[in-house]
This record gives sequence, C-alpha cells and structure tokens, in this order.
Amino acid sequence: MTDERYRVRVTKDHLVFSAAHFITFNGNICERLHGHNWRVAVEVAGPLDENSYVFDFIALRDATQKLVHELDHRVLLPTQHPAIHVQADDREVTATFEARRWIFPREDCVLLPVANTTAELIARWMALQLRDLIRNHSAHKLNSLRVEIEENFGQWAMCEMPVTST
Repeated sequence: MTDERYRVRVTKDHLVFSAAHFITFNGNICERLHGHNWRVAVEVAGPLDENSYVFDFIALRDATQKLVHELDHRVLLPTQHPAIHVQADDREVTATFEARRWIFPREDCVLLPVANTTAELIARWMALQLRDLIRNHSAHKLNSLRVEIEENFGQWAMCEMPVTST
C-alpha cells in the first residue's frame, strides 16, 4: 500500500462569474441586494489511471466553466430558505422577505436549491453538480471533490465531499 496521494486542481481567469445575491443571518437580518465577482477553483483527488493522471484537466475545466456560465450575470436566489419566499413564472421572479419585495425578469435569475445563497452553499451546489457529472461520465475512481468559491479577494468558502457512491 502506498502513501502517495494525487490531486488535480483547476482555477483559471475565466472561471469567474459576476452575480448578485443577498443573504440572511442572525435570524432576521437580511442584507441589501449586492454583487460579487466570484472566482472558482475545483480539485479532485484519486489514484492515477492507466494514463498516469487523476483526471483530465480540460474535462474538469470545461465542466466547471459550464456551471460558471449558468451563474454569470444573474441574480442568485435560494428556493429552500425558510423566510425568503421565491415565486417564479415565465416572465418574472418575485422574492419576499418580511416586508421587503424584489421583482426580477425570469431570465436574469438562477433559482438555487439552497437555504441561503452563501458562498459555502453555492460551493456545495456546484460540487453536487460536478459530482453527478463525474459519476455519470467517468470511468475514473476519484475519492473526493473540492469546490472553492472566492466571494471577495482573500475570502474563500470551500465544500469537499466524497465522489464515490455510498
């Protein structure tokens, strides 16, 4: 048994998305709507394959880029928040929190199945999307996947999870 461990990591200048959000914290405090230039890094770990690599850099980059593109220049809204209520139709999205109300064009929004649009939960959502893709389209036997989201310069949130099915 070897103690060697291998990881592949991608982060590029174009793995960035500009998006607006607001979060709640401390029970009933709701931030103002604001935006960030979020940066993404993705890392997978596992044994070397027959080609002596963990995972194809280009495939990992392209899968991440697709998710980044889905979020770029959008308003990120949580659909599982207990106090932020989001309703959507073909034309618009309405979000409410207590007496506050926001209305956005539908094409400008991404409705995320998260409890709050924190960097941590955005990283988790992205990790789940990538994990499903890796599981369904790869013969690789990866051990773990880590997604890092930089919300502001020097402020990273990370989500790491196993890739293999339990």
